[in-house]
Amino acid sequence: QHRGQESCGIAVSETNGPKGKVSSHKDMGLLNEAFTPEVLEKLKGDIGVGHVRYSTAGGSRAENAMPLVINYVKGILAIAHNGNLTNAAEIHDDLFKTDLRHMNTDSDSEVLLNVFAHELQKIGTLNPTPENIFHTVSRVHERCKGAYGVVAMITGHGLVGFRDPNGIRPLVYGSRETEQGTEYIIASESVAITALGFKVERDIAPGEAIFINSNGELFTKQCAVNPEYRPCIFEYVYFARPDATIDGISVYKARLKMGEKLAYKILKE
Repeated sequence: QHRGQESCGIAVSETNGPKGKVSSHKDMGLLNEAFTPEVLEKLKGDIGVGHVRYSTAGGSRAENAMPLVINYVKGILAIAHNGNLTNAAEIHDDLFKTDLRHMNTDSDSEVLLNVFAHELQKIGTLNPTPENIFHTVSRVHERCKGAYGVVAMITGHGLVGFRDPNGIRPLVYGSRETEQGTEYIIASESVAITALGFKVERDIAPGEAIFINSNGELFTKQCAVNPEYRPCIFEYVYFARPDATIDGISVYKARLKMGEKLAYKILKE
């Protein structure tokens, strides 16, 4: 909840259920206000994506709440995006004129969603392979500039997570063993993973994508040509929870060290 308090949403589906069925709920405000026991009871599924929003592009309105859900040839896509696209306006124009896609909101997240859907659709198969998914992510990297940590649910196929080539926004994944097999989770922060009883595996590298298919198999690939690690300092200053670890760095320790550096500077001046 600390990452965003304006709006929130959850979208779920059943991996072996109909490819066209997604149960979702979105609302303005906090999670405990939006998700009553009655609402949660209706969200049936074994794969899903959730999001809390702090608006950076696109107004603070209900239609901009995530996950954003879109129909496309192979089923339904639901996407959660953390970050900012710096060329959103340019792509928005291109999507309408070249890709013939209409936007419903002024959110850069919808732009990213449509780029992903369009590139996946162009592959032309009803059953995309991990390589098809990774090719789609590489095309997103080519077209979208800026910061993005993304988790997308592709109904009937699986869950994909990817990070911009500069690793500006954080993304980490974890796993846990159950009687049904290994379960996976992808999140912005390690604390979300450990709080749910999962073990943190590692941070997803800048430009890297991770795909968990409907059989629970995990695939990873570097999808950017020249990834370069340039994280957002604000994650360590403000966004992240103090007990989180991002890219192997303790947020709490980073804040202590920043305080020490600031104190030295004050003393020096």
